[in-house]
Amino acid sequence: MKILIRGGRVIDPASGVDDLLDLFVEDGKIVRIEKSIGGTEPTEAGKGKGSRTAKPAESALNVDRVMDATGLVVCPGLIDMHVHLRQPGREDKETIASGTMAAARGGFTAVCCMPNTEPVNDTRSVTDFILDRAKREGAVQVYPVGAITKGLKGEELAEIGELFEAGCVAISDDGRPVMNAELMRRAMEYAAMFDLPVIQHSEDLHLSGRGVVHEGLVSTELGLRGIPSASEAAMVARDLLLAELTGARLHIAHVSTAESVRLIREAKARGVRVSCEVTPHHVALTEDAIRGFNTHAKMNPPLRSEADRQALLEGLRDGTIDVIATDHAPHTVQEKEREFDLAPYGVIGLETALAVTLTMLVAPGVLSLPQAIAKLTSEPARILNLSKGQIAEGADADLTIFDPNRDWTVDPATFASKSRNTPFAGWRLTGATVATLVGGKVAWEA
Repeated sequence: MKILIRGGRVIDPASGVDDLLDLFVEDGKIVRIEKSIGGTEPTEAGKGKGSRTAKPAESALNVDRVMDATGLVVCPGLIDMHVHLRQPGREDKETIASGTMAAARGGFTAVCCMPNTEPVNDTRSVTDFILDRAKREGAVQVYPVGAITKGLKGEELAEIGELFEAGCVAISDDGRPVMNAELMRRAMEYAAMFDLPVIQHSEDLHLSGRGVVHEGLVSTELGLRGIPSASEAAMVARDLLLAELTGARLHIAHVSTAESVRLIREAKARGVRVSCEVTPHHVALTEDAIRGFNTHAKMNPPLRSEADRQALLEGLRDGTIDVIATDHAPHTVQEKEREFDLAPYGVIGLETALAVTLTMLVAPGVLSLPQAIAKLTSEPARILNLSKGQIAEGADADLTIFDPNRDWTVDPATFASKSRNTPFAGWRLTGATVATLVGGKVAWEA
């Protein structure tokens, strides 16, 4: 398949490119990047939106399709390093097929699936199942994350070497912190042998107790048990010390507090090998979103105070926070429509992440467009040691084409995901995916 993508604003943070360029894709690779490939101007649209008939100069290239990207942004395919696909075990919430299609609709060409499936991804056989199913049914590339401990119980290390050999790109007990500091130290030492990132859900369960929301004014007003910011920050501090001790690569998932941002910033200045991520919902929302006992705003870590949100924005600005990741966590309608205390934690985000980023971070000037794209492409690729997240001749043709100015209203009923638990229902957002290419093939198109 030969595709010519013409006239788009090509943004590649990895190389610093930001220019109006044409891309020529052949056999799944980017083979040419030039100002004008074929030397012609756009004509009337051909078959399908974003297509047009080839002119003579283009025909000489034997192009199968021309995609007119005039007025659009073309960037490396987005990479989400924190997704729950639920399969195997909870196919009522999400499947690899539905989750990866949601990813493609959101502009993501690759996702990393967390290990809290049923059974847990703590053995080669589960990893093999995920990779095989993704190869057969996935709309985008799937990179499994293996468990740190067997069964996510925090008692005994999983076979980390086996998981690495099977294809896992990181290890994590996501959803459950590794409370035992000695066990976490050994996990870091073992992972360092394979240069695997250790992804930690930072939470001191003793401090969190039975809390369900952020401990603050809103929790007091609603009579809900609170989770203090110190619950996250205490675990972040412990793991930073362990990473400094072992020399391992530590990645802090879904940072939510000002204290955590400060601790990570200071650790980076000392040379600790630490990276971290923030979710779109934590930079867009605060604890006020739970008013009315809105379970679609219940997640872990919980939505925090406005002061915490501002600290997250500053962390994005100064580079302390490396990545924007969704923590896409699908749940059934029946599960979420329960009393607040009983409803599960988590929200979905694959189909809204890009638009929320553009609306809440780029439009107000928190990040430039290239900076935002870097946190969705080249930065996760760097942390995970993936040869992705770049636009270069010879690179895989994993590309996202989006309209940065298109307004749309979030309607969960139209989602490709099997779940509807989004806190952004009814929001008016700016920025929409037009097409997602994976390995030179169109995985989704508006």
